[in-house]
Amino acid sequence: MVITLIRTVVLYGVLIFAVRLMGKRQVGEMEPAEFVVTMLVANLAAAPMQENTLPLVTGLVPICTVLGLELILAVLSLKSIPVRRLLCGSPLLLIRDGKVDQRALKMSRVSMDELLQKLREKDVFDLKAIRHAVLETDGELSVLRRAEYGPPSARAMGVQVQQAELCYAVISDGKVQKKELARAGFDELWLQRELKALGLSQKDVFLFAADPRGGSLVIKKEG
Repeated sequence: MVITLIRTVVLYGVLIFAVRLMGKRQVGEMEPAEFVVTMLVANLAAAPMQENTLPLVTGLVPICTVLGLELILAVLSLKSIPVRRLLCGSPLLLIRDGKVDQRALKMSRVSMDELLQKLREKDVFDLKAIRHAVLETDGELSVLRRAEYGPPSARAMGVQVQQAELCYAVISDGKVQKKELARAGFDELWLQRELKALGLSQKDVFLFAADPRGGSLVIKKEG
């Protein structure tokens, strides 16, 4: 029982490390090659995890080999367009200049119902509002609306707007996040002044979010 527990913990750690090396994509956003590697690594880990008679190295060696090949192919795909197209494919224009490309639909094996569903998920309910629709290599649909159907931009209306800034969680669950505080451009002295002005102590704060302009959002802990 103890041996099984140790083997499981080791393989679990290796799998987490492998997924971390592959990047931060969500499962639905994986390229085909990445999805295959993920499934293969999981299957390779299953056998030594369940069979104590198999040496642990029989699972670790194939996993490291597959992971190494994935990293090599990832580097090659960054440097070579043909390799990238071979592994990931190419984006397909499903709607071109407002017209549905039926040949592209057949090539991508996407039905008209699926295309309409994808468009509805993008808040597009009228085909006439679309100029181009591109099926990306990760299966997502990118849509370019016609200008007359899109909302007017501030530039088109001649309106000056303030640029939005990133918001950083400088306190999370009562703990100061020093890296986030530095990224926001402030120090702990500023933070303590802000908390004092609000009549709060650090331990009372569930979330303190701040942007570089000094704007903030504070959520107190419940209870």
